[in-house]
Amino acid sequence: MNPSFNIWSVLKIVFALFMIYAGVQHFLKPEFFVPYVPQFLPLKMEIVYVSGVFEVLFGVLLFFKKYAKIAAWGIFVLLLLFLPIHIWDVISETPVIGSKTAAWIRLPIQFLLLFLIWKIKNNAAKHLKN
Repeated sequence: MNPSFNIWSVLKIVFALFMIYAGVQHFLKPEFFVPYVPQFLPLKMEIVYVSGVFEVLFGVLLFFKKYAKIAAWGIFVLLLLFLPIHIWDVISETPVIGSKTAAWIRLPIQFLLLFLIWKIKNNAAKHLKN
């Protein structure tokens, strides 16, 4: 087996495709994402578009060995920025995104995604040194 091929390489590709798909959806269905933007922030549609740009950008950069580590860092930061939305949905009487049950399912998934992108970042950094 090729030593540079491992589960983290496969997950990096899956993550990249997921981020690109999610980012593109910000442009195809921006009104879907507006409720995710906290009420106190202005320019909600602009925030949706900017976050979509970053999701696509970081997803594409994950495909390039030279930029994979910085892309993984970017995705990690985005996931951290989105974490309060998921926490709020768990403690809120009326979740912004779906039902209360869905909120309880999404929150641990968000932590799982943070863990996975952290491992992908570490793997990318290790391969960058080689």
